[in-house]
Amino acid sequence: MKIYCVGGAVRDELLGVPVKDRDFVVVGATPEEMLRQGFKPVGKDFPVFLHPRTHEEYALARTERKTARGYHGFEFYAAPDVTIEQDLARRDLTINAIAKDAEGRLIDPFEGASDLEAGVLRHVSPAFGEDPVRILRVARFAARFGFRIAPETMALMKAMARNGEADALVAERVWQELARGLMEAKPSRMLEVLRECGALARVAPELDALWEDSDAAREALRALDASAATGHSLEARLATLARMLDPFAVESLAARLKTPADCRDLALLAARYSNSVADAGELGVEELVELFEATDAWRRPGRFRSLVDAALAGEQNAGHVRSRLERALAAGAAVDAGAIAKTSTTPAEIGQRVAQARLTAIRRALSEGVSD
Repeated sequence: MKIYCVGGAVRDELLGVPVKDRDFVVVGATPEEMLRQGFKPVGKDFPVFLHPRTHEEYALARTERKTARGYHGFEFYAAPDVTIEQDLARRDLTINAIAKDAEGRLIDPFEGASDLEAGVLRHVSPAFGEDPVRILRVARFAARFGFRIAPETMALMKAMARNGEADALVAERVWQELARGLMEAKPSRMLEVLRECGALARVAPELDALWEDSDAAREALRALDASAATGHSLEARLATLARMLDPFAVESLAARLKTPADCRDLALLAARYSNSVADAGELGVEELVELFEATDAWRRPGRFRSLVDAALAGEQNAGHVRSRLERALAAGAAVDAGAIAKTSTTPAEIGQRVAQARLTAIRRALSEGVSD
């Protein structure tokens, strides 16, 4: 029995970046042998085990064969006679098809280390075309590392999008990969790759439609990368894209991808109110209060700040606008609505008096800010 560290851990170690998780492949073993050594079985489709002490994943070496359309249509074969080279051959990219043995020697049958040095994303074999998830993964890796895509790999990705292989992707898996890509260093690269190969039109046509106006697409990608550079949340990064879309397109996109409610809601707010937020430096007090009311800022100030992040990503006057909004929001939120309610007789009167008190407080706060 031989054990190899494989995949992302080896790749990241060669790149000199922190290794988060380590996966291992076991050659020459059976499930029964793994159980005798104390490993805990967790795999459903093929034998995967957790180490009894480290809880890291150890998978028996396996091969796979395409049996049906989509990314679930595979038949796996795991047995002691499967070699590490055969296991690596089923992987997506050469940079992910490198193994390291217990002595630290690299097993690199597809020259992934050379592609790492050259900054190239290249598929291992034609079997890449059998799994549409790999299109999304390539785009995500491009966003993470900034690597170029080998011409033959891009050609294969275009063929996969053209022949409908990407149509077999389920919404949850598309969202999972897109969400991870949005959190990479340069998320615009993910969208550019998906657009270039034709997959974006298949999985997110609402985003693909941005390219109908090249200036709008360029602005959307610039703002998205600015959002990433600032370290914004996933919700804010998606909302940064959504600010360039019609609210109906955002609703369609969220339904298509089955996005979490918090991502959907912030994206819709961005589509509807980003222009108002961006213009907040010039809005009057009454208009600011209307904006706070429309976005439920009094009850959900954290979400409103994420909306501000999305609306101002990449904007030159962001500091001034953000400061004015923060001052106004804090002043309005400080109004004691409960105390006003105790001295009022009807709900309508309460609402009117609270609104007036907030207007007065915000006007005073902004006036003081100017004098300071």
